[in-house]
Amino acid sequence: MKRLASMNPVWLICLVSICVVGFYWLLLASDRYVSRANVVIMSAQVTQSGAGLDAILSGSSSNDLLILRDYLLSVDMLEMLDEELNLRAHYAAPNLDRFSRLSSQDVPIEDFHRYYLKRVLVELDEYAQVLRVSAQACDPETARAIVTLMLSKGEVHMNEMGHRLAEGQVRFIEVQVEDLRDRLLEATDVLLAYQNEHGLVSPPETVQSLSSVVSTLEQSLAKANAKRLALSVSQSERSPDMLRSKSEIEALEKQIAFERARLAQQSGRALNQLASEYEMLNLQVEHTRQLYSSAITALENTRVEAARSLKQVSVLQNPTYPEYSTRPRRLYNATVFAIVALLAALITQLLVAIIRDHRD
Repeated sequence: MKRLASMNPVWLICLVSICVVGFYWLLLASDRYVSRANVVIMSAQVTQSGAGLDAILSGSSSNDLLILRDYLLSVDMLEMLDEELNLRAHYAAPNLDRFSRLSSQDVPIEDFHRYYLKRVLVELDEYAQVLRVSAQACDPETARAIVTLMLSKGEVHMNEMGHRLAEGQVRFIEVQVEDLRDRLLEATDVLLAYQNEHGLVSPPETVQSLSSVVSTLEQSLAKANAKRLALSVSQSERSPDMLRSKSEIEALEKQIAFERARLAQQSGRALNQLASEYEMLNLQVEHTRQLYSSAITALENTRVEAARSLKQVSVLQNPTYPEYSTRPRRLYNATVFAIVALLAALITQLLVAIIRDHRD
């Protein structure tokens, strides 16, 4: 007792602190069990081949793993864990020591979340692209249940994020496809009604056919004129051959005039005007058909992208069932505190000595 009374107060405080803290860590601190799991995120890479759709699984990206990490450490995750595992009651159990347990089951969510972050660790191994998850609890069953539920809820969240956007895109394109389908049917009906009204399947083809007939008749007329000119050299205008040739020429000229009239006039309207209107209607049908085909292609591609958005949390190491407590690290914590306390006492002693020297 005399030695303690005569001891420097700085070293006395240091010694008492080491004894008290060492007694807490070595004897009083409650055991905590740690469950661990290692996971990666696998996504489906879907490609189109000649035989159909091929799907392979590709590895996770750092971005996906970081998103999953933030969600596992979020307040939302904590609330789901508390709802299913009653974590507030577990961490505030009276059998835990005063310094390691949650102060009360009714603490604000901010304080509970800070406590949760001390009991849960989620680390990203950037080299291996693996997420290492661990959780501490007062018994091995709860520790394992926490990690298992975290992985399950995390996978659901990752899928919901990707599917929400993909499904919205698919629904939008499906509406566009239906609208373009209706437009295509409407344009086709208008074209058919136009054909039925004028009794022409294809006015452009009719124009081409009549033009071909006129061209053939004109060739025949040219030959007939040449023949008549040849006969006029040796025969009179009243000879039978000249009269027959003249009649043939007149018949060809009348037929050409008739075909030209058909070409210029059909059902009371110019055939070339009908052909122009038909071309516009047909162009509208073809344009709408191309838009409809492009929309169907876009819809299939979007569905493929929606399949690619599926994320699977693949477990490399299942949540472990701890057989003995590994937290707190009693000897390590007591030793570290003792070293820090001794260094602090030494620095304090040196400062005190320097101050005394300056006073003297």
